[in-house]
Amino acid sequence: MNVEDMIFISVDDHVVEPPHLFDGRLPARYADRAPRVVRTDEGNDVWTFEGAQIPNIGLNAVAGRPKEEYGVNPTAFDEMRPGCYDVHERVKDMSAGGVLATMNFPSFPSFSGRLFLNTKDKDLALAVVQAYNDWHIDEWCGSYPGRFIPMALPVLWDPELCAQEVRRVAAKGCHSLTFTENPATLGLPSFHDDHWDPLWRALVDEGTILNIHLGSSGQLAVTAPNAPMDVMITLQPMNICAAAADLVWSRVFKEFPALKVALSEGGTGWIPYFLDRLDRTYDMHHLWTGQDFGDRRPSDVFREHILTCFIADPIGLSLRHEIGIDNICWEQDYPHSDSSWPHAPEELHRVAARYGVPDEDLNKITHENAMRWYRFDPFAHRPRERCTVGALRAEVAGHDVSIRSMDKGRYAGAERPSLGELAQRATA
Repeated sequence: MNVEDMIFISVDDHVVEPPHLFDGRLPARYADRAPRVVRTDEGNDVWTFEGAQIPNIGLNAVAGRPKEEYGVNPTAFDEMRPGCYDVHERVKDMSAGGVLATMNFPSFPSFSGRLFLNTKDKDLALAVVQAYNDWHIDEWCGSYPGRFIPMALPVLWDPELCAQEVRRVAAKGCHSLTFTENPATLGLPSFHDDHWDPLWRALVDEGTILNIHLGSSGQLAVTAPNAPMDVMITLQPMNICAAAADLVWSRVFKEFPALKVALSEGGTGWIPYFLDRLDRTYDMHHLWTGQDFGDRRPSDVFREHILTCFIADPIGLSLRHEIGIDNICWEQDYPHSDSSWPHAPEELHRVAARYGVPDEDLNKITHENAMRWYRFDPFAHRPRERCTVGALRAEVAGHDVSIRSMDKGRYAGAERPSLGELAQRATA
């Protein structure tokens, strides 16, 4: 298959929320307490909410910048591509990158919305979560039907309210919920507790996927305070591996056999070993640990319930049938630093050619699995022939995707934070 004829849906991109997000979306009594963007004396644009200040971390919005300008320093909107926060420019960037549709995780609330978990006034917190979800579904996704898979924030502090929100947004066409990879690190009951049963029940009833994004617990893999930054970046998928183990060995899938979970941005190359380890553990230990999967094996449970997602993963692609070809989705990760935008289709095409991946498998990985798992049909909004890499790029011919500097010299000579400092930021 030529790359121009392929169709791509990314199940992991990100939105940098625009400053107007909450305008007119909160009850009047909360209007003055809405999260808002302010410019600091240092020239950074930061979100403020109930005394907290949340910067846009640089690595979250580096699309179109040269790699030497990547970093974790806070940044301002005028130092980003407009496609990071402007939906109209985002769609142009998607088309120029040959990508038909994307699902967008949040930024300033954290990937799991845990910012609002710490809000003392829970009525305000609920109003803010619902306002965010309405903006995301109605404005961000609603502006371009068929180009976005809508995703909702959870109500982390109350499983009953969270279940109600799942049902509310499902009525608006949203069947995707972001969540934390480890509730226990947030001071909440773990995946092994029946505390979350109302949420699991709502997800099953509405056919909604639970998305667990790496880093969504705010817990970073920090080996030592003075370890190089590369250590943390390399180990990021390990939190996702831990979440998968928690879920497979928990009571959740046994008691909610229709529940589906996506491991977002966790990669896939580690999964064949992980599945082998699950089964080995069961064979050697289940008689004394009390685990009982009946006539199934833990690896069967994993494949039945869990969607795996990758950005660029040659090993995972070569072992796709060991993972489960119906359980793999492609991600672009725009505008984060792991993204290969605007040449992400070419990247996957090269790897697929190296391993002789047939068209049938490629179609599943690039779009068919995403459509099935997320109940998403972009072809209801545009004919298939207009959804290919070549057709999308032709629609925005001339759109500037060149790599260009946005460095204003504000961080010249600035020291890089240590892993210990990053961990403190992540859990603040």
